[in-house]
Amino acid sequence: MKITEIKNKWKSLDAQQLEQELTNTRRALFGLRLNSVTGHVKDNSQFKKLRRQIACISTFIKQKVG
Repeated sequence: MKITEIKNKWKSLDAQQLEQELTNTRRALFGLRLNSVTGHVKDNSQFKKLRRQIACISTFIKQKVG
């Protein structure tokens, strides 16, 4: 799924669903960090992608609330 498709999906969600998506993405980043310590990460670009997703979701939450 491309990032534009993901962003369009996030735009249609309400604030509570975005909070849940943010929590899931943060957990995924945490799991990736744990795997990097043990050396089992195949694609290091996932760190950047997940951080960008967290920032984007946070922006959408602020737009919905504010």
